[in-house]
Amino acid sequence: MGRFKVKKQDTFIDMTPMSDVMVLLLTFFMLTATFVKQEPIKVQTPGSVSEIKIPEKNLLTIFVNPQGKVFMTMDDPSRLTALAEEMISEGKLPTLNAAEMKAFANAPTFGAPLNLIKSWLDAPETQRNALLEDPSAGIPCDSVNDELSVWVKAARTTAGEGMGLAIKADQKTSYAVIKQVMNSLRGIEEDRYNLITDLKKVGD
Repeated sequence: MGRFKVKKQDTFIDMTPMSDVMVLLLTFFMLTATFVKQEPIKVQTPGSVSEIKIPEKNLLTIFVNPQGKVFMTMDDPSRLTALAEEMISEGKLPTLNAAEMKAFANAPTFGAPLNLIKSWLDAPETQRNALLEDPSAGIPCDSVNDELSVWVKAARTTAGEGMGLAIKADQKTSYAVIKQVMNSLRGIEEDRYNLITDLKKVGD
């Protein structure tokens, strides 16, 4: 009796549809992704069990490093440009040329006394982050020279009531410095803001 031979079938699988789907997904994620600004100020936030999310857009963030220096940033270069223009119109900031205005709008974080902002912007881009670690860096917010409230008030004027406000302080920052920042905000009736923390378990 002859042996029955099974006809071999072609096992080729057309991967073209899967490739098309992968390309479409990759394109979608690339177009919808939002880039996070680099934070040259290293801040290790304290832990908490709060899960309240801060606004993702139109947000002004105040950074406080372990040494108690205060810095600021906004989430959109166009808002930073509007902030600089408002400060110049109020006479708080010297007139900036086009290159300085562009540098300010693209700065991930800024923090210097008003009389040093222009020289900070004139520094090469590779040196600006290093200058933020200088002892003279930081936005003054003490009772004698409260420039933080000037910046925040101008930001509120340009961004409107929808602007969110957040404080991101290092876990080693002294409470006295945080209180100074809060008093500065309270002086201009900014009583609603978020404190950025790391989420931890209740057991911790």
